[in-house]
Amino acid sequence: MFIYRINMTDKTFIKEEVSQRYKHLGGRGFTSLLLSDELDPKSSPLGDENKLVIAPGLLTGTIAPSSGRTSIGAKSPLTGTIKESNAGGTAGQYLAGHNIKALIIEHLPKDKEDSSIIIVEKNNLRLEVRNNLRGLGNYDTVANLRSEFGDQCSIISIGPAGEVGSAMATIAFSDPEGRPSRHAGRGGLGAVMGSKGVKAIVISKSNDSVPEPRDKTRFLEIVKKFSLELYQTKKGLRDYGTALLVNAINAVGGLPTRNFSMGYNDQAEEFSGERLNQLCNERKGQTGHACSRGCAVRCSNVFNNGQGDYVTASLEYETIALLGSNCGINNLDEIAQLDRLCDDLGLDTMETGVSLGVAMEGGALQFGHFEQMKEAINDIVTGVKIGRIIGQGAVATGRILKVSRVPAVKGQGLSAYDPRALKGTGVTYATSPMGADHTSGNCLPGRGGLKPYEDNGQVDLSKNLQIITMICDFLGICIFVGPVQENMPVFSALASSFTGEEINEEKLYDLARSILEKEVEFNVLAGIDNEQNDLPRFFREEPLPNNGYFFDIPAEELKNFKY
Repeated sequence: MFIYRINMTDKTFIKEEVSQRYKHLGGRGFTSLLLSDELDPKSSPLGDENKLVIAPGLLTGTIAPSSGRTSIGAKSPLTGTIKESNAGGTAGQYLAGHNIKALIIEHLPKDKEDSSIIIVEKNNLRLEVRNNLRGLGNYDTVANLRSEFGDQCSIISIGPAGEVGSAMATIAFSDPEGRPSRHAGRGGLGAVMGSKGVKAIVISKSNDSVPEPRDKTRFLEIVKKFSLELYQTKKGLRDYGTALLVNAINAVGGLPTRNFSMGYNDQAEEFSGERLNQLCNERKGQTGHACSRGCAVRCSNVFNNGQGDYVTASLEYETIALLGSNCGINNLDEIAQLDRLCDDLGLDTMETGVSLGVAMEGGALQFGHFEQMKEAINDIVTGVKIGRIIGQGAVATGRILKVSRVPAVKGQGLSAYDPRALKGTGVTYATSPMGADHTSGNCLPGRGGLKPYEDNGQVDLSKNLQIITMICDFLGICIFVGPVQENMPVFSALASSFTGEEINEEKLYDLARSILEKEVEFNVLAGIDNEQNDLPRFFREEPLPNNGYFFDIPAEELKNFKY
């Protein structure tokens, strides 16, 4: 496999062989190690030095189940930390089909108004300026490019939020039906892509170089067994999507409600996974949808409106909780419209929901006012009114509106799990190099044999899940297969049979731990050290009214946290 380095100043590229250092890394392992090797941690996120690295997982493109993830890495304009955000869709499998280990996009365009596309074809890459795409939403951008390049291509794109430099801008990946509905959402990496003058990357379909495992017989045996196991154990996710977590998290008292002021919403049934399933069936939408080829979990869904017209794909728990319950919205149709708007503009639904909640607490908007929310989200890309503030994230919104209760760590809004009720996830928020990101190691109820609100054992649980999640991320395996100890033998066997080298569980752990340590080292050099490993004070001082829980993991344990 090889790497393309793309210079956006002179619109040229070079093709490189992959060095031994990166041989067994893909996804987040590749992006974080390369950025640690090549990027000055003090560089400006939107400046010439920053790099945008796009890397499929090590197993992406193979027949390994649910292995279609692609990582995007850069220094984040939201957090100032090293950042990785990943997504499903078809792009990673298409890149692997072209034998591409990574795309590295470097430098800034001479003309800041240029909007370019990168076209990946068989044994070729080219760049073209397409200023007619500038300002278009993701849906129109993808429709325009698919009409030109055909409906078999895969597209990575940004919406107008990325073009205007919003710190919560996403990068969209097209799904198997060509919808730009899968997003690398966290950290504002869409703004980095926008700063490079790249509107979209068009990848032609190619099966000529599908990654082949060295030990095909063993690999196939493992794949068959693991795929069957996932099919048998993931029925809840197939039927209800990640929205099945609505009732589960509400039951333990950790569902963010009205800017994290409560952890229980008595109207949760109205936006639960069961309600989502009902509406999808009644309106001829779809549950059990696969966001990429070979997904054995199939937690995606296609949500239609009351007239049976497509709205979005898919409605996920974090979006439902943060754009919904956290903002006082308890109606799935309204949440779906907000999700579609964010997908089209290219905005992280999590950071948007947290920022809107902070603005509501500050009195700039009303809780539960759907029309105000739509207007504010649209205003992010026009840079007017409250949108100009919200578009820079929850921390900036709180600072400007003088709101003290801002649920964020290292500059990033919390995901949809109140850390007073899910303390292990709170540890992950505080200690992850990524900022408050549940996808770094989510300590869901039942994981590690702990009750989520117990005190003891949560630090070790978070640490272990962060390491295994890193393994999933560099292999390209979706975390919904389960980043848990029980799956480590499978991960080891897949990595070993694919590479032809014996990669035991200990070696996977060591590799993952070394990458996490590199991320921490990068952040320290960027001025973000373990002294910032804590949650906002109100989580320690304000009990959840529904259960009386505080976040009471000792601060010293968080500040002394090591992998």
